[in-house]
Amino acid sequence: MVKAVAVLTGSEGVKGTIFFTQEGDGPTTVTGSVTGLKEGLHGFHVHALGDTTNGCMSTGPHFNPAGHVHGAPEDEIRHAGDLGNVTAGADGTSFIPFLPHLDSFLLEIHFFALFQT
Repeated sequence: MVKAVAVLTGSEGVKGTIFFTQEGDGPTTVTGSVTGLKEGLHGFHVHALGDTTNGCMSTGPHFNPAGHVHGAPEDEIRHAGDLGNVTAGADGTSFIPFLPHLDSFLLEIHFFALFQT
């Protein structure tokens, strides 16, 4: 089993913890929560780089080791890092459930989870 954790700290009090788990060659599961968001939908992506020195401009493109086109999580062909949207409630909290349809990708490859607000 391979596990990874992304600790998110954003501007204006946004913070959270995302857990990535992969068993063997199976799909990667993603769970966690983020607080301090504005109510509504927020894009949820895995980016290729963990460099946040210049915000979203320095995180690189979506994680895409297979070179696929952009797509929704339910699309067969898409970036591995395209995880769709999550919803923040009135309290600014979003709970990230198990995401069952992620491509199998090794967590040993560097990545960074980032909310697009």
